[in-house]
Amino acid sequence: MKRVLLSLMAMLGVLTLSAQTSIYDFKVKDDAGSDVSLAQYKGKVLLIVNTATRCGFTPQYKELEELYQKYQAAGLEILDFPCNQFGEQAPGSIQEIKQFCTANFGIQFPQFDKIEVNGANEHPLYTYLKSQKSFGGFDLNDKIGKLLDDMMRKRDANYDKNADIKWNFTKFLISRDGRVVKRYEPTDKITDIDIDVQLELNPTLSTIMARRSVRKYLNQAVEHDKLEVVARAGINAPSGVNRQPWIVRIVEDQQLIADVNQAAGRSLFYGAPNLICVCTPAAGGGELDAGLLGENMMLAAQALGLGTVCMGGPVRFLLSDEKCKFFIDRLDIPADYKLNYILAIGYPNEQPNAKPRDAAKVKFIKSL
Repeated sequence: MKRVLLSLMAMLGVLTLSAQTSIYDFKVKDDAGSDVSLAQYKGKVLLIVNTATRCGFTPQYKELEELYQKYQAAGLEILDFPCNQFGEQAPGSIQEIKQFCTANFGIQFPQFDKIEVNGANEHPLYTYLKSQKSFGGFDLNDKIGKLLDDMMRKRDANYDKNADIKWNFTKFLISRDGRVVKRYEPTDKITDIDIDVQLELNPTLSTIMARRSVRKYLNQAVEHDKLEVVARAGINAPSGVNRQPWIVRIVEDQQLIADVNQAAGRSLFYGAPNLICVCTPAAGGGELDAGLLGENMMLAAQALGLGTVCMGGPVRFLLSDEKCKFFIDRLDIPADYKLNYILAIGYPNEQPNAKPRDAAKVKFIKSL
């Protein structure tokens, strides 16, 4: 009977989560016990954190308040959820916790009622957050990170294989449009969080950070005016001595795309309803400039709610397969130009996660 009840509870949790597909669908209780809809934070960058007042990480309250004072006017909100699940280090009522934080750290950001973040009684908000960003591991080069890893691995050798919150002061960064951008473990540096907050607060930078290669598209053609905007953004890219050594062909003819896919015997463009074909001089040169053009267009598409992916493989296939010659002919490319790459563009039917970036490839050369 107990097993049946647990299964029913798990099913209910899945059904509840499936009905709530945005962070703005959730309600939480504030420090006075009143319901608050997170929809009131639409358009804000959020940092959601589970806290404790008697933890070795409790001094992070000071860092969080400094971050809040630095960026609150620009649109940052920090949402604090005290939790007593980790070493019982958040005892007392929410009013006692709030009084402690105000007296010791001058906290101004919103503090909400105590919740659980793991287990059968975890708040649905945290079920959702964990479904979006799983545990990425502690920094084992950090002494405290190594200590936490050793402690938890002794309890459970596979502790890192699930998405559970591991300790106090785990943080989730939420974009202005409600995406769960990143998860930070308590040993992650506030300076790294500061940079990510800046990236999300600035519309241009947040567009750069949000762009992904999209390989699944809705069956919906992009409106002509949006394609015009994307093209205008593209041709305003910089080029050497303003040579603008590119030729651009934007395919709006869905039948032409269907015909070339049929001739190829497969879908060449991930089902995208529109294509942007970029050409450079056949004699060589202009590739760098064309790359800048393409990046401008991909970022413009992202800002318009469109997805893109840059493709080179289909170009090689189209140029080598005689059955597809009609497609190249329809592009009306001047004889002294060649097809360089193709951007698939359309309304995305997926939200790919960001792939890891190697920050170690960047080195700053400072004064001696």
